[in-house]
Amino acid sequence: MKSLAVMQPYFFPYIGYFQLMNAADLFVVYDNVKYTKKGWINRNRILQNGKDVVFSIPLRKGSDFWDIKDREISADFKKAKLLNQIRETYRRAPYFERTLSLVERIVLKEETNLFTFLLNSIREICGCLAIRTEIVVSSSLDIDHSLPGKTKVVALCKHVGADVYLNAIGGQELYSKDDFSTHGITLKFLKSKPFEYKQLDNEFVPWLSIIDVMMFNSPDAIKECLDSKYELI
Repeated sequence: MKSLAVMQPYFFPYIGYFQLMNAADLFVVYDNVKYTKKGWINRNRILQNGKDVVFSIPLRKGSDFWDIKDREISADFKKAKLLNQIRETYRRAPYFERTLSLVERIVLKEETNLFTFLLNSIREICGCLAIRTEIVVSSSLDIDHSLPGKTKVVALCKHVGADVYLNAIGGQELYSKDDFSTHGITLKFLKSKPFEYKQLDNEFVPWLSIIDVMMFNSPDAIKECLDSKYELI
């Protein structure tokens, strides 16, 4: 059996994103879908002074109808300021040096295209987390990309020969297992289990950016979370 997962790119996403990727044989990253302003494509959350704080990539002005691959990063992106914020927030974390090195390499990359920048960040994080799943850009696959939602996912599965489609648990509101089974595809939803860890002396705040996870957890603990702290339903 071959499993496929499909997601938009996100900026330092939470660990559930990487659990989904790790569980799949093939991970397709959407580049030719509409950019959504209120999603997590170019922003996320870290822990600062015991509270979750949003950080983001500013973008150049563009049409509301542009795809993710058409968006450009603003020249006003103050990379040094973001890195200093992360540095000051996590300087006492047990895995600070190792994680900061990765974050700096990602943030300082000289790239202005949003999708290319995010794809590089995802690949860099996967390398650090020893995730071996093959990553493919959606527009490189020869299907009808004008197809809507579920129909496009089915087309992607058929194109790559996947008979299992893995989706985040939030997809239960969008997809029906019966709709996929009629095409010979098994639909499974990944539900992350609670993953609580010590965040210095602060009250635990869950589901922050992978930056937070990597700052406070050993590679072995993260690997265990990726491999087992979820269920497929």
